[in-house]
Amino acid sequence: VQLVESGGGLVQAGGSLRLSCAASGSTLSFDAMGWYRQAPGKQRELVAAIASGESSPRYADSVKGRFTISRDNAKNTMYLQMNSLKPEDTAVYSCYAYDKRWPPRDYWGQGTQVTVSS
Repeated sequence: VQLVESGGGLVQAGGSLRLSCAASGSTLSFDAMGWYRQAPGKQRELVAAIASGESSPRYADSVKGRFTISRDNAKNTMYLQMNSLKPEDTAVYSCYAYDKRWPPRDYWGQGTQVTVSS
């Protein structure tokens, strides 16, 4: 299975972007999917995650109320709607998926750059 992100780009502070993560196979087999980001010189940060069996997605405190993660299994795609973007949201955003079926493994996309100008 391959994950391919799209939707990154340059946006002014206060603007919005929607990232997409398309899987080459069915996302129904994934027990969890989410988005990480990494800014230059900083550690990778889990931004949002959505897991099967959980009623609500989880978000980093820094993005709560501004970002929304969603998953469309019919389209084998996950999304990250990012509103009210701030310069500190600038980073490479990568999607991941976890399949717990033996042997359990993670899948990662190649990343997409998001740059927020002030």
